[in-house]
Amino acid sequence: MFIRRVTHIDKKNHQEYHTYKLVESVRSERGPRQRTLLNLGADFNFPEEKWKDLANRIEEIITGQQRLFAYPEEVESLAHSYARKLIRYQGEPVLEKADGSSGEGVDYQRVDINTLENEYPHPVGTEYVIHETIKELELDEKLGSLGFNKAAVDVTVGVIAARLIAPSSERAAHIWLQTRTGIDDLLETDFSTLSQNRVYKVSDMLLRHKAEIEEHLRGKECTLFNLEETVILYDLTNTFFEGSGKYNSKAHFGHSKEKRSDCPLVTLGLVVDANGFPKKSDFFDGNISEPATLQGMLSSLSYPSISGEPLIVLDAGIATEANLRWLKDQGYGYIVVSRRKKTELPQGLEMVTLREDNQRRIEGKLINNPDTQEIELYCHSTAKEVKEEGIKSRFEKRFEDHLKKVQAGLDKRHGIKRYEKVLEKIGRLKERFRRVAHRYTIKIDKEEDTDRVKAISWGYKGKNNQLGFYCLRSNQLDFKEQELFNIFSMLTDIEDAFRSMKSDLGLRPVYHQKEYRTDGHLFITVLAYHVLHSIRLKLKQQGITFSWSTIRDGLSTHVRISTTMKRDDGKVIHIRKSSRPEPFHLRIYNALRLPPRPGRTIKTIL
Repeated sequence: MFIRRVTHIDKKNHQEYHTYKLVESVRSERGPRQRTLLNLGADFNFPEEKWKDLANRIEEIITGQQRLFAYPEEVESLAHSYARKLIRYQGEPVLEKADGSSGEGVDYQRVDINTLENEYPHPVGTEYVIHETIKELELDEKLGSLGFNKAAVDVTVGVIAARLIAPSSERAAHIWLQTRTGIDDLLETDFSTLSQNRVYKVSDMLLRHKAEIEEHLRGKECTLFNLEETVILYDLTNTFFEGSGKYNSKAHFGHSKEKRSDCPLVTLGLVVDANGFPKKSDFFDGNISEPATLQGMLSSLSYPSISGEPLIVLDAGIATEANLRWLKDQGYGYIVVSRRKKTELPQGLEMVTLREDNQRRIEGKLINNPDTQEIELYCHSTAKEVKEEGIKSRFEKRFEDHLKKVQAGLDKRHGIKRYEKVLEKIGRLKERFRRVAHRYTIKIDKEEDTDRVKAISWGYKGKNNQLGFYCLRSNQLDFKEQELFNIFSMLTDIEDAFRSMKSDLGLRPVYHQKEYRTDGHLFITVLAYHVLHSIRLKLKQQGITFSWSTIRDGLSTHVRISTTMKRDDGKVIHIRKSSRPEPFHLRIYNALRLPPRPGRTIKTIL
């Protein structure tokens, strides 16, 4: 084998350029000839003085020869990459039956079993499930109709798989695709020479077609899972940047959901249905006012699967009076959490049990409010009461500690002693600890003949009977307690979506500094969640409720592996095949109605 440079003339501009080919000399009836084994392309820029070493090492790999001396790392790495390509291109797929067995009958070969080697083991189980789900959602076909070529579609599938399996940045996804996955076997492509720039370009292309892609997934999911968009949930979350974010107009400091007040933020808004499927996403400034986003998100949505407008479920952060008036004007029904700071309980309520388990008991009572023409469900949660009591206790201790410091200052040489200053100090403490200060009576004793304070004392008023209570509001007057509570509980679906995106899909942190790249990162996460939720719902329908991390880790042991053996005539058999599935693999594949052997078996004799 050797590498040959071929000169060409561009027909358009008549410029000279070169391509490079891996060729071998063969004997034919017309004498010695050169046969092209592999086209190395026009961007092959390996030093010419190392071409011979590279060609020799490629030949050693595919013919199973032991190397006589060590090659430089750059030669070794590139030789393995080209050898895999050559074996793949020269190989013939073996037809298989539905059970994974060969459909071509028997194939006996005389081989030296001492030459048997296994190499290039790459996980393929989770990749297989993701790839088949993307095909079922027809996302690959939609991308093709939007102008994505085969290479761009393959990279898109790979990037989504990377976000589901090894969640991180697009830069890390590029490395993962090159070195640590077998998804290129399933796509029948080669990611070993994938450039990082192509990964970024795919992110940009996805963002340009965001609206069309989301509408396609919305319609396909409604068809596959028989979804009815009768209830719509809307909420926002944010994620933080690694870096200054100064090149991103959306990067602002704000209230971080992860308590990262030291980092700029960007906000993701998500509309989902009652089954947890995303309908629409958008990206906002990190310090966006949550209520201001509602009208824009809902106005652009249509609901072809139902007649009329759906029921909107909102958390308290978005349920302003202005937004509720807008929802009424647009004909929407709604269920929201009341924004009132204190839940004033009507007298004589007889609560009914809404939910009870080992962790909590939730009771509620429904009343009509003629002033607002709404119904209000007053709820009490034992778990919420314990949580609020714990928070109050911590703040109470801090409040009392600060009162003790003020009290101790009365006896110190430079402590605060003047009556007006002590009042001012305690007033600031009440403002700082306003959540608990109202539960204390504070007495300040002033000396009769001076303006100094001689003593400070305080007392605790007792337990707050408002702990654990909250109020739900709705303009749908025909709801009963249980029905209204059950619908509102669906809001946990969007919280679960955000939790999955952050923990399982690498939504946080954001490493990009440019705005459009940040938006692309967030959109890839949303696409990955579409795939993830489709998989989990199908598994749930079959009684499998494992977490995604359990499924991902369990399937990671199913691999594609290459086996090589030398025949008695000196030629080498190369077989690329998936390993035999284990019981856990079969359980997942059967639940998803997938064949048990991912990818095709490829057999090559060189």
